[in-house]
Amino acid sequence: MDPSTQWSRRTFCFGAAVTAALRTPLSAFAQKHNAGYDLVAQTDRNRITAAAARYRLEKPETITAVTSPRSPGGPHDFFSEADYFWPDPANPNGPYKNRDGESNPGNFNEHRKRMIRLSIQMPALTASWVLTGNRTDGTLAADHLRAWFITPATRMNPNLQFSQGVHGVSTGRNFGIIDTLHLVEVARAASLVAPAFMSKADRQALHAWFAEYLHWMKTSAFGIAERDTKNNHAVCWALQASEFARLIGDEATRSEVRTQYETIFLTKQMAPDGSFPLELARTKPYGYSIFNFDVMAMLCQSLLESSRDVYAFALPTGQGICKGAAFLYPYLKDKSSWPYTKDVQHFESWPVRSPGLLFTGLACGRADYLALWKTLPADPTDPEIIRNYPVRQPLLWFGNRARG
Repeated sequence: MDPSTQWSRRTFCFGAAVTAALRTPLSAFAQKHNAGYDLVAQTDRNRITAAAARYRLEKPETITAVTSPRSPGGPHDFFSEADYFWPDPANPNGPYKNRDGESNPGNFNEHRKRMIRLSIQMPALTASWVLTGNRTDGTLAADHLRAWFITPATRMNPNLQFSQGVHGVSTGRNFGIIDTLHLVEVARAASLVAPAFMSKADRQALHAWFAEYLHWMKTSAFGIAERDTKNNHAVCWALQASEFARLIGDEATRSEVRTQYETIFLTKQMAPDGSFPLELARTKPYGYSIFNFDVMAMLCQSLLESSRDVYAFALPTGQGICKGAAFLYPYLKDKSSWPYTKDVQHFESWPVRSPGLLFTGLACGRADYLALWKTLPADPTDPEIIRNYPVRQPLLWFGNRARG
């Protein structure tokens, strides 16, 4: 069969399934979902199939594959060290000191690297299965889920008690919860793969892991502190909570997160012109503004299946995700026009293919956003950008259909 014909039939079947489920005429929600799926399928087909071909050759690898003598936990406990903390020249053996925006290459990052590897490979295999129907890719994606969340010898414990610790100060911090931002798209992919490629017992075990981790996020001292931070960390917490709750069917948590977005994030983090003042005050104002916009747009996309269209929500003073996109778009299109301080590091590596441009381009009716999205690099190579780039397979964020 000619590949273009095969793709067209699959796209038609996807659209027909959504149409039948929602009845004709299509709702605005379904129209945007279909348009998004079709756009990403057309743009990313070769990218997705090439990535899947690479990742079929690699086995799952979890945090148990490497340990650190500095970890206060065991082999199943995720461990990382705070990026921006360095030895104090005046007291080399004493507590580390903060240098905002400057990543310390001597910190232990091996667990984070493996989680990022999972977040790249597992969704790519899932996207290939969704797009092409290749069941091998779906099977391999499920293997990653079993290794990370089910198999006793290799699974990760469902907490981040020892994440982003600071030498001489703490064995873990609430800020470390941002490390599992890289499980957001894994959870999205799992909602598609698990019903088709995992046994009932494995699905229950998978859901139990995410339920326990979500409970820890919502009730632990670290989790509560992270939820209540005033900048991008809180938005990342909310996105995780929304997607993990989506996977396990916890609509109460998703409703809480929607309220958090409408009543706290827009009022406390976004200015009436759409900017993020707290991110602009950082030593990396460009990168953090993009990052917070992307995560906030992803949160809106995550909540689309709830009872209210959060994209359409705006405060009387104008704050809303469409205003945030309008503020940032000119600087994504032409970085040289950025009127604020340049980032202390990695300024040259931005921008990349912003998922926020894609989601708001569709939701806010801006074809120019979509045109720019298609031209930006889809697979960054700078480790700092990869760390702040949580959506790599936007195909998975449109529609809810899993192949049999």
